[in-house]
This record gives sequence, structure tokens and C-alpha cells, in this order.
Amino acid sequence: MNLLEIDQKRLESISSRLSQRGINLSFEDVNEVVGLIKDEILYGVVTQLITQAESILDIDPSFTEREILHVVAKTLVDYFDAEVASIRIFDPESKGMISYGSYPSLDETNEEVISSEETIAGEVLKTRQSYLVPNLFKEERYKDKEKAERLGVHSMLAVPICLHSFSKDADAEGVLQLYYKEEDKAFTPLEVEIAEMFSKRVSYVIALRRINHLREFNATKDKMFEHIYQKLARGEGIKMKDLFSSIIPDLADIMEIQRCSFFSVTENREHFMLEAGYPEGAHEIGNIRSLKEDLYAKIIVDQTGPFGNFENEKIYPHYVLITNPKETQLLPPDIKHFLKTQQINSVLYIPLRADDMVRHFLAFDAQAHHQRFTEEQIEILTSLGKELTKGLRLEKMADTVHDFKNPAIAVAGFAKRLQRIIKEGTYPKDDKVDQALDILSKETSRLQELALIVHEKGKEPIIDLTEVLKRRFLINEETLRELSRGNIRLVRRDLKSPLPVQCFPLQIERVIDNVLNNASNAIPEEGGELSIRSYPKDGWAVVEISNTGQISEEEKDRFTHGESRGRGLHISTRLVNKMRGTMSLESREGQTTFSVMLPLVEPRNSEDH
Repeated sequence: MNLLEIDQKRLESISSRLSQRGINLSFEDVNEVVGLIKDEILYGVVTQLITQAESILDIDPSFTEREILHVVAKTLVDYFDAEVASIRIFDPESKGMISYGSYPSLDETNEEVISSEETIAGEVLKTRQSYLVPNLFKEERYKDKEKAERLGVHSMLAVPICLHSFSKDADAEGVLQLYYKEEDKAFTPLEVEIAEMFSKRVSYVIALRRINHLREFNATKDKMFEHIYQKLARGEGIKMKDLFSSIIPDLADIMEIQRCSFFSVTENREHFMLEAGYPEGAHEIGNIRSLKEDLYAKIIVDQTGPFGNFENEKIYPHYVLITNPKETQLLPPDIKHFLKTQQINSVLYIPLRADDMVRHFLAFDAQAHHQRFTEEQIEILTSLGKELTKGLRLEKMADTVHDFKNPAIAVAGFAKRLQRIIKEGTYPKDDKVDQALDILSKETSRLQELALIVHEKGKEPIIDLTEVLKRRFLINEETLRELSRGNIRLVRRDLKSPLPVQCFPLQIERVIDNVLNNASNAIPEEGGELSIRSYPKDGWAVVEISNTGQISEEEKDRFTHGESRGRGLHISTRLVNKMRGTMSLESREGQTTFSVMLPLVEPRNSEDH
């Protein structure tokens, strides 16, 4: 069927309506006139419609949402020969309709709000249907008749608009309003349909902008976290001041930040301590303050509320935004004075939970007048805080390990000397004593290595992966004996040696220990088998650890997607990735097998081992 073909009934209707107006044309003449309109006019109308629709789709998605909607408003004014176009979006916080752009500018502030109850905008929002107002001065739902008189407008077409969020936020819904000078205007169905079509095209542009925005956020997030992972991969340990200096500037795309502080809450939950800050020289690291003195910090830590929007702040469980630090009475006088001297106009607090309690929190100071943050922005800042919390734990662990360094070296030396005395003396030969001393020697040497690797940079040595597997299997055997798990059969299958790989021994030992421990714990109480195997395959050194017992498909999927519940497996996966290897899991016929694969390397001289 020809899309532009006019059927018989429509032609008869047109002829009848012409006759009612005193225009008497034959049916053939009407048909000819309609054909001329199609050929001479409709082409231009459709072309103009397509051009205007494409002009909306071509709006630069890098513009802000308000800039995009301003361009849209201008396009609609030009196309519909309207006097004014304005856009209002529903704000869930205020429960009202906020002005989100107009053309020409109506001099409305960004925060001007009208009610969503008993108004035209509210009715469009509720019904998601267009609303036609032939005469604004006779319309009860139109409240601001003084503005209409000032603008010289008498009629309005209001159509729904939806801005997709692509996040935890709900879609933003609102109304697009076209004002006309014409009084008692008769709106045609075609006019309404075109306006609704333009409104939907706006949604596409906003969606594209938000997709790009999410991509930028993810890039920012990845860039920030890469600083942490790179330091761990190089064995440098974590220094919070270095992390802040390298990461916080990357937040410029999220908010203009002058200062950032990272706090921990004391065990008695009465004080909080500054752990790190940016810029470094502007903070007194280790400074302790009382939560009773800083009510915002207390609200963040205790999570007791009250929650909602207030005159000088917005308080929610996942963040507190001080929008007017100069006027609030909840800040301590010294902090308030400092913020004033630094021309800080907004402060953001982000709580960081662990075990359902807020144990740390972040504070951001900005000279910009921030009124709200999106879910994506809060999520990135919260994720950053969680990584900083891990970094703080690692930094404190490094400090603790430093204190263990000297005694660890001494214990290792004593164990080796004791082993040598027994072997050279007149003591009866006892394999169990030798084995126990050998374990003591190796484990204390491992503690020594743990202490040294945090504080020293070093080149990854080449080790025999099979020998590491055999040694860790022996340690696990002793552990099972201590735990009275004698009903577990330990089986050493084919173990190919040497199996040279290049990595830090401590890291691969942690991986194998974690997998052996999980495999042992997964064996049913009635007992079963725990076995190991190692072999080369296609340039990889492969270690297999198998145990009796089968895991569910759900748990297998969790592991495949890096979401395993066990912390040991999570750590192992990250360590193996850093060693340029992979881990895999297979579970069937009552048996589960974890495989660890590291790149094979060419063996070197013994001094490199």
C-alpha cells in the first residue's frame, strides 16, 4: 500500500467539509487538489519535520542536560512558531516540578519549583498524556496567570517527557510546554503527535549523554583503582598519603575538590581520627576529634538521622551534603571558621560501612555550590572510600610486619642452627623430628620473606612450582592432623618437576594455601579424598587441587564471574592475575578441581633460585 495514498472515505469527507463551507467541487476536482497538496506541499512539510527531528538527534551529547534541553526548547519554538518553550522535571526530593530549561529564558532559577498537585505539569506527569490548553486564562490548573499576561501568551500545549537514568535512580519524568500568543487555539492531532515525537527524540539524546557519562565515570573509577592495584602488584606496600596525592586529583570530573579527608572511627565510637588527607600539607594526620563536637560526623557514624532535605543540608544514610556551611549551626566553630577562610561553599560526607557499622568516612570540601549528587557520583566516591579502607589496613599491616622483621630473622636462624646440631650430634635419627624442624625452618623463613617483601623492591625469582605445591601440601597435611581430620585421604598424583615459573614465592604460596584450605573444608564430614597434580601444558605450568564434594552451579557461576564468597578465593584470583596467570574451576561427578595456571619460563642457574 502507498503510504501517501488517500482512501475513498477520506476524499469523500474532504469533499463534504468543503461543501459545508460553500466550496462545491466535483469528486474528481477534490482528488486532484489533494494530489497537488501531496506533491507540492507535503514533501516540504515532511522534509522540514525530518530535518528538525535530526537536528535534535544531532545535539552534542557532551552538553549538560540543561544545555541540551535549552537547544531543544529553541528548536521547538522555531518549528511550531510558538512564543515560549519550557521544560519542567519532577524532583523526588521536593515533590515538585523544577524548571529545567526554557527558550527564550524566563529568568527562572534552576531551583524554582511549582507544585505537582492540581497543576497542568502535575496532571501530565500523573497521566503521561498530553494536555491541551486553548485558553490559559480560563484554565483552573494554570496558576500563574500573571506570568502569562506578562509574556503575552494565551494558549499552551503540554506533552510528557522522560529522561532515562541508566542507574539506580528512577527515570526522570516531566513535561514539555509550548506557549502560543493565539487565544482559544485549536490544536490539531497532527500538531500534538509531532510534539510528542520531538519529546521522545529528546529522551534519546539524554540517554546517549548519560551512556557517555557512565563510560567516563567508569574510566575515572578504573583509573583511580589502578593506582592501588599497581602498587600492590609491584610489592611496594601502601602509603595512604601517596594514594591521596595520586588519586584525589582524578575526581575533578566528579566535583571540584579543594580538600579531601579520610577518617577512622575509634573502637569506643566516641572519637574519629584523621588517617589521610589531600592536600597533604593542609592536614594534621593522627588528629583526633570528638563526635559530640561535630554533629555531621556523628550523624554519619551513628546513622540515626533525621534524614531528608533541610535548610542548610541534605541528610541521607549514604551521604550528607552541607549546602550552606556558612549558616549551619551543626559545624564546630573552628571548622566553620576554617571553611569560611578557604571559601568552601559545600561539604560532602560519605560513610564507609564494614560489618553493618560505619567505621570510616570521607569528607570532601568544595568551593563550588553543589546542590545534589547523582547515584553514580556517590557510588564512585563510596567505592573509592572502600578501596582506601583496604589500603589503610594494608598500610597498618606493613607497619606490623616491620616490627616482626628482626625476631623473624632470629627465629629462622635459630631453627636452622638447631636442625644442624641435631643432625651432627649423637641424637637418634628421627624422621618426624627432622620433618618438624624442616617445616619450622621453612615457615619462619616465609615469615621473614613476608616482612622483607613489603619493605623491599625485588625481582621475581624463578621457582619450581611443583616443589612449592609439594611443600604446601605437606604443611596442609600437618594442619589436618592437628584438626583431627584423619578421614581425609591425601593423594599425590603425577607431579612433574621442574616446573619453572617466575613469581614471588610468597604470593603463589598464599594462593596454594588458600585453595588447599578451601578444598579441605569442602570435604564432607564423613571424609573423602584430597589430591594434587602438576604438569606442563601448552606453555603453562598447571597445578590441580581436587577434593571430594561437588559445588552448586550457582557457586560455580560466582567463581567464574569473580564473585566467590570466600575471601581466600577472592585474594587468590587477584594474586594469580598479578602473576599473569589464570584460575579455573570444574565440578562434576562428586568431585571439584581447582586449576592454577602460570606461564612457564626458561630455568636459570641455581643462584637465581
